[in-house]
Amino acid sequence: VQLVESGGGSVQVGGSMRLSCEAPGSIYGSSLCVGWFRQAPGKEREKVAAIFINGGSTDYADSVRGRFTISRDHAKNTVYLQMNSLKSEDTAMYYCAAAPRGYCPGLGPVEYIYWGQGTQVTVS
Repeated sequence: VQLVESGGGSVQVGGSMRLSCEAPGSIYGSSLCVGWFRQAPGKEREKVAAIFINGGSTDYADSVRGRFTISRDHAKNTVYLQMNSLKSEDTAMYYCAAAPRGYCPGLGPVEYIYWGQGTQVTVS
């Protein structure tokens, strides 16, 4: 099972970009937590945002709160990451991941068992 990401690319500082993450219907459901992670060269993987599919509660890293918005579209089994006011330090490989745990808060990378292939975001 693999998640499919799209929407990365290059953008200028201050610009916007939207990433999409489509999950297979076999795993998209009420117990699913979907998160966006990023990893820049030489740095650890960082959780950027997460959303609990049932109810839509969200969580954000301090570094992106107020600039990024995570949302979901049930009809398309898709989770989005809208990124505004982008900074050069947002440059990284972005991954979406899913955890069928029934909750979201406190989940670390090891608890997300389904991952996408990653999409590069470059801000300059």
